[in-house]
Amino acid sequence: MLKLPLPNIVLLKKPDKPHKPSHKLMTHGDSERPFVVLIHGLHQKDWIMTPLAKQLQNRGFATHQHNYHSLRERIDQHSKRLNQWLTEHHNPAIAIHLVGHSLGGLVIRDFVARYPHWKIGRCVTLGTPHNGSTTAKYMSTLAAPLVGHSFKNALDGQSAPWPKSISLGVIAGDAPYGLGQLVLNYHNQKVNLSQPQSAHDGTVYVFETQLNEATDHIIMPVSHTGMLINPKVAEQTAYFLDHGYFKRR
Repeated sequence: MLKLPLPNIVLLKKPDKPHKPSHKLMTHGDSERPFVVLIHGLHQKDWIMTPLAKQLQNRGFATHQHNYHSLRERIDQHSKRLNQWLTEHHNPAIAIHLVGHSLGGLVIRDFVARYPHWKIGRCVTLGTPHNGSTTAKYMSTLAAPLVGHSFKNALDGQSAPWPKSISLGVIAGDAPYGLGQLVLNYHNQKVNLSQPQSAHDGTVYVFETQLNEATDHIIMPVSHTGMLINPKVAEQTAYFLDHGYFKRR
């Protein structure tokens, strides 16, 4: 019997002091610049997005690291919490950029479908399984508590459709590091997957990140968690938020 590894072991050290999100409304030219809401993934908290947030701040973006209970609540409840936060703290006349890691990208998809009244600028997803997660499917069968309420209408591949009116950039990793690779390597052998179909970031297959409605898609040599601290990922994220496409040399 396949023994599942513990999911998404985070290699980053949690800050000694709680991170206080920045939500200073910045100006860009004659209009107020969109600010960036960062949304973490499964088994994580908002502080995991701190390195990426700081790199975006260094590039002139104001940021907010949104927190939610990835296991205890359904995908629609995550969207509701984000809508409530924005209602209380954000001026609806100012555009919002959204950046989500893994499950956080699926929260973005659900949010923009349920609350279309918000002025959304551009969105970027990092290692998000838009087509469903093979790792999560194994977990939901053999260790359901490790997935919780995050599977239905999210990690099962049944997320809300993406609106063509919003630009979406998708970043995938193909550095297969992390305990999740044990599940995917087992699956590769079981179904006889070969390159490039077998490429993954240690948790999510590259092909699982692809979405036809996305504006741009790029593959980078990073792992699922490592992409959150990678300066080149931050650079590509900022570039897409500014230009609507990724930087290619």
